[in-house]
Amino acid sequence: DGVAHLVVATRGVWTALERRAAAARLRSLARRVTVLSDAEAAHLGALGGRPGLLVLAGTGSIVLGRGARGRWVRAGGLGPLFGDAGSAFALGRDWLAAVHPARARRLAQAPNAVALIAALAPRVLLLARRGPGPARLAVTQGAFALALNMRAAAREARLSSPISVSWAGSLLEDRAYRSKVWRMARGLGLRIAPVAPRESALEAAARLARAR
Repeated sequence: DGVAHLVVATRGVWTALERRAAAARLRSLARRVTVLSDAEAAHLGALGGRPGLLVLAGTGSIVLGRGARGRWVRAGGLGPLFGDAGSAFALGRDWLAAVHPARARRLAQAPNAVALIAALAPRVLLLARRGPGPARLAVTQGAFALALNMRAAAREARLSSPISVSWAGSLLEDRAYRSKVWRMARGLGLRIAPVAPRESALEAAARLARAR
């Protein structure tokens, strides 16, 4: 009988038009096709469909909020040129520009510059733990930028306190960085209740496929 329901979580499908276009391209693969953004799938997995915030920080970054009536709002997520504050790329970029400007200029010309610069983030986090300096400044600025996006998303989604907050992305697997983001958010007046992710985006997509 073929595939009954295919759920695809992917990038670049924020609007209804983008979702419909993506679903149309995949229509031959299943009787029913549902397309959602990868960040939405991560939110559904982390918080199980409940209202709250997902802070996602890997190579890029975004804060995704879901209101009490299921409305999605986002803060950040504009890519390395216009956004991605607090991401692995942002940490690597800020540190590199401060300590190795000649290398920064060379990397800027590389075709895979974003990935190469983001790969510096674990080193930046390590150096930040060793004491004051450019690395700690980059980490502090990144955490504050994510906290600002958390506040913006929470306000737009009209989330009630305490706000459930979860996380995704390789950068936020670092407990010290994650804790700094939470401290910064509380310093901005947010009453948050961090909760560990319940399941991955892939598991959430599979659950949606079964449920529908």
